[in-house]
Amino acid sequence: MVQGEVWHDRLLMETLAHPDQNGLKCKEAHNYDSTTQNGLEPIITSRQHRLDSLKHTPVLVAVLSYLRSCIVILFGYLRDLLRTGKHKYTQEKKQQTKHVRGLGDTFGQHRQEVFEKAPMHVAVMTYLGFGIVTLFGYFRDFLRAVGLEKRNLAQEREEQKDFVPLYQDFENFYTRNLYMRVRDNWNRPICSTPGPVLDLMERVSDDYNWTFRLTGRTIHNVINMGSYNYLGFAENNADYLETVADKTRQYGVGVCSTRQEAGTLDIHVELEQLVARFLGVESSMVLGMGFATNSMNIPALVGKGCLILSDELNHTSLILGARLSGATIKVFKHNNMDHLEQQLRESISSGQPRTHRSWRKILIMVEGIYSMEGSVVRLPELIALKKKYKVCLYLDEAHSIGAVGATGRGVTELFGANPNDVDVMMGTFTKSFGAAGGYIAGKKELVDYLRSRSHSAMYTAAMSPPVAEQIIRAIKCITGQDGNREGIRRIRQLRQNTRYFRARVKEMGFIIYGNDDSPVVPILLYMPGKVVAFAREMLERKVAVVVVGFPATPITEARARFCMSAAHTRDMLDEVLHHLNQVGDALGLKFSRRIRSPQSDLCDGTDLETDS
Repeated sequence: MVQGEVWHDRLLMETLAHPDQNGLKCKEAHNYDSTTQNGLEPIITSRQHRLDSLKHTPVLVAVLSYLRSCIVILFGYLRDLLRTGKHKYTQEKKQQTKHVRGLGDTFGQHRQEVFEKAPMHVAVMTYLGFGIVTLFGYFRDFLRAVGLEKRNLAQEREEQKDFVPLYQDFENFYTRNLYMRVRDNWNRPICSTPGPVLDLMERVSDDYNWTFRLTGRTIHNVINMGSYNYLGFAENNADYLETVADKTRQYGVGVCSTRQEAGTLDIHVELEQLVARFLGVESSMVLGMGFATNSMNIPALVGKGCLILSDELNHTSLILGARLSGATIKVFKHNNMDHLEQQLRESISSGQPRTHRSWRKILIMVEGIYSMEGSVVRLPELIALKKKYKVCLYLDEAHSIGAVGATGRGVTELFGANPNDVDVMMGTFTKSFGAAGGYIAGKKELVDYLRSRSHSAMYTAAMSPPVAEQIIRAIKCITGQDGNREGIRRIRQLRQNTRYFRARVKEMGFIIYGNDDSPVVPILLYMPGKVVAFAREMLERKVAVVVVGFPATPITEARARFCMSAAHTRDMLDEVLHHLNQVGDALGLKFSRRIRSPQSDLCDGTDLETDS
């Protein structure tokens, strides 16, 4: 969930798409007293009303009306930027980065998280870019309404025009007018192992990305910078996968039963014991789906009368689980311990709404590594607050387990914290372990409680046996239980790749976010046109990247997200950096005003082989 600025015009658009209290979608637009906001007249009416009015309105008048609406929205964006951004950008001149101090691999080590803001003109041009594409979106909607442009999306039949509309205009405005024009940058089909390099199936569109057709051509040896293959276990090495093949022959690929019935195999018990030992806790429970590990277990932990304090950048699975629980939810600023403590003080002193009774339970929910920002949780300070106010802590280590820490045990090891100080430890096997599913770990009482009350434990099929064996194989490799040092080598290689790539990108002049230890490296692109141009140019150079923009990020912070892997060689990274430098110069993406330290952050070419 990305918490951004709330613009009145966008809020009004979203209101049209939301159900009212009776479960029916609003057919008529709500009146909007804009005199208390920007002094603007109401500019949005219901979809049906607009269509009816077109029949009796001259075309020129309708066009001018659309243009006027778009101009008002555009100026609304600009005024919001000036209103909310003035203080932020004034502060940016004084301090472009913020520093986070914490305990690292060695106690007292200083760790830096960089959140440099873009120059003011970049933010203004970003708003203008979205304003222009929104303007053309309204114009194209008008052409579709009068029959001058083909409608490619579903629409109501004429005989159903008096019914509550199924498809609201503003529900899919972004999809049909913005996303469709750039849809070729996502959902690209691959036809190889998604390792450090992959093969892409070439596709083209004859109707501006509404449909695609495969050409039959394959783009070979594309460097994969978008997968969460942190330790390189997404592989097809026959020697490494021999045990997985054996378990497949022994158990098959499916269980076809829940764990409570006939779905618990000895391999599941072995995996749960191995995970608990790996994390340093009493017990663990494994599940077949990572997303459901959060969304289905949180409602079993908290409910009505409980309070959840959630970081503003938490993943959607955490947000969904919090909403399903029925608990009261309060959001604190990202990694801001002062704001969190303020929320704790106010919540404890005031109690539940209306009744002011004490909260049944207070749960703080955070992530180890935030996948959009690349930032690392401030775990020591969180544990201190948890103990001070006697609340519970829920830690999602989907991106940090296996990826950080001297032996890959996540942020608890990174900060030298005691795993028993975290009440609920959650993680997934879909990233560092090259498999599927997730886990919940902690006290034995907690795990036993969830086994009988969690919907994901009671009503979903048990984890596939070959998937379970792949996780066991990966953990044994990381811990050295397979008799070699390959796991430690991969962890060290990932750490070196991460620091090398981050240092080089900073030197080039790009703005990047996150912690120096985070294998997620977001490079800020900002402008919508440059986002899609960047993805296409990199693919032309055989580099596959993931680009992310509004509404998944704040409107002024579109980015490309690079993910490091232990399977990336130095030559691969140098090739990516070479193309990145060229594309950055060609598209004008080097926005950083950061003053470089005289000490180089670059890693040397030392051998990473573990000492015997």
